[in-house]
Amino acid sequence: MTTSLTGRVALVAGATRGAGRQIAVQLGAAGATVYATGRSSRAGRSELDRPETIEETAELVTDAGGTGIAVRTDHLVPDEVRALVERIDAEQGRLDVLVNDVWGADPLITWEKPVWEQPLDAGFRTLRLAVDTHVITSHFALPLLIRRPGGLVVEIGDGTKAYNDDNYRLSVFYDLAKTSVNRLAFSWAHELKPYDGTAVALSPGWLRSEAMLEHFGVTEANWRDGAAKDPHFLISETPAFVGRAVAALAADPDRARWSGQSVSAGELAKVYGFTDVDGSQPDAFRYISEVVDAGRPADVTGYR
Repeated sequence: MTTSLTGRVALVAGATRGAGRQIAVQLGAAGATVYATGRSSRAGRSELDRPETIEETAELVTDAGGTGIAVRTDHLVPDEVRALVERIDAEQGRLDVLVNDVWGADPLITWEKPVWEQPLDAGFRTLRLAVDTHVITSHFALPLLIRRPGGLVVEIGDGTKAYNDDNYRLSVFYDLAKTSVNRLAFSWAHELKPYDGTAVALSPGWLRSEAMLEHFGVTEANWRDGAAKDPHFLISETPAFVGRAVAALAADPDRARWSGQSVSAGELAKVYGFTDVDGSQPDAFRYISEVVDAGRPADVTGYR
């Protein structure tokens, strides 16, 4: 275990499950104090009605070597986010890392339908969950983060700017949401520059989240069996991979070189040398571009 982030304070907004949970855990493994927020708590579930809770995430952070603190927060409610940041300030007096990972809109997406066949209420709810939450959280958290030079903001999305610019993401609302997240990092980089702050848009590859494993009818122990359903699933990665990417960025004294950029976990792995839990370095978006989108047979050789 590295202690490179001992004394640092992080807020992972949307840390209940998936990428957010493991981002919190990997920051904790590096010694950070991590506030894990979300709507799914032992006190009650969010509209997703899944079993994972922020309390579990906080316990995993502590078990990994950090200090995990769960705070139930709806990031669409400004007063709740304001109270969250005031609590962090009162308890820690600083904020070094902000990770905007709030999403929770998967059940709302209508795939591969034109906009005139899309339900507007679900579409606009998607944008609120994916974009408004990130803006609201940044509005309240950034004044604390810029109090000390060198703060880091990471916007978690799906698809790098380079990939999303050239590929329609199968739904206008999903496409708009994921494009917007990348642009937010660009905007935060501009606003943070006078304060020696860094903002990066970061995308995992094909994420083996709890929901994705369930979809493929596998567990993490036998995840490769999912290739029977889709052979390209062999390029997938655990949420720990993107978690390690965030931890590497946070520990890098020269992280400003990434400010305003949009990168994938696979790209950062090549620079920082971290691996997924199996020791591999899956480069999902290069694989998707060169194999999946090119219509080639599934073969991860040279891609992980």
